[in-house]
Amino acid sequence: MELSRRTTLSGLSLGLVAACAGPRGVGSSIAALEASDEAQVTFDVFDPKFSDIVDVDAPARWLSKGHWWAEGPAWDSERQSLYFTDVPRNRAYAWKRETGISTFLDPSGIAPEQAQRKGDLGANGLLIGNSGELLICNHGKRCVEALDFDTGQRRTLAGSIAGKRFNSPNDLIQASDGTIYFTDPPYGLDGLNNSPLKELDRNGVYRLHPDGEVTLIVDDMTFPNGVALSPDERFLYVAQSDTAAPLIRRIATPSPSSSAIDRGEVWFDCQPFMHEAGGLPDGLALAQDGYVFLAGPAGVLVIDQEARCLGRINTGRASANCAFGEDGRTVFITAKDSLVAVRTKAVGLGRF
Repeated sequence: MELSRRTTLSGLSLGLVAACAGPRGVGSSIAALEASDEAQVTFDVFDPKFSDIVDVDAPARWLSKGHWWAEGPAWDSERQSLYFTDVPRNRAYAWKRETGISTFLDPSGIAPEQAQRKGDLGANGLLIGNSGELLICNHGKRCVEALDFDTGQRRTLAGSIAGKRFNSPNDLIQASDGTIYFTDPPYGLDGLNNSPLKELDRNGVYRLHPDGEVTLIVDDMTFPNGVALSPDERFLYVAQSDTAAPLIRRIATPSPSSSAIDRGEVWFDCQPFMHEAGGLPDGLALAQDGYVFLAGPAGVLVIDQEARCLGRINTGRASANCAFGEDGRTVFITAKDSLVAVRTKAVGLGRF
């Protein structure tokens, strides 16, 4: 394909960030970028329409660095905060424009002394739920949780199916009726599919009903990862982070009473867009008009409603996830060791 490239120098994040030591005794610190840092974001334009969706003339903002693997961004409109996780560090952070980065949850998953296994113990995907609670995919506890902001208490929403514990819930989305869809790859287990602690014979996609019932809706994806709903909630998009089959599956959302498994269709093949910087299809965010923002190879791919990739927000590194925030025209990207914000012309789905 023919590629044109536009480069913008990043802006600087606001506020200071506290230094934090890792839970395993590693003293690497989290910090805001200083004035001497000249990080860059570039835009790989595959179709001129890309510039109608992403503001290629606005400076990117690098908000935080020094993470081991940043994940799970979620925008909180009530508190005007962006929450994200560092999965192997077992922490979650909050970013505010006025104050910068602060530690939000430590541990984000399970305390190391309470864990009976190896593997990633921290939280992964986050989402502000319909009721205002923070929904958490907890690798360490192998469950989906809800956190009450007022009390700080967490409650388990789903931890098993048919008496077998989940692998390590990874990402989630909630429909307007309260139904939660989440993915369950083995990334939190030491040894992945070969872990002796793996109880399920699949890496599934699940539906959690508002009444607490859990239903398997996809059973044949190798490594289901990011998940998102179309604006009309008719379709579920699920990214598969498999080097042999990097793709997005599109699945018709099942009716509340249905227990059928619908394997859907391969909606987008990511293989032509793999990059030397690394990364696989991962987290997803959708704009109100249906554009799909896919975090993964070297940043975030922007895909139109007909599954055509229009361009890439190139962070120069494997990127795990993305979420819209602020006024709905900022996409926050967890880019390997960093958090970066890029302005868009498209408005994201969500509450802002």
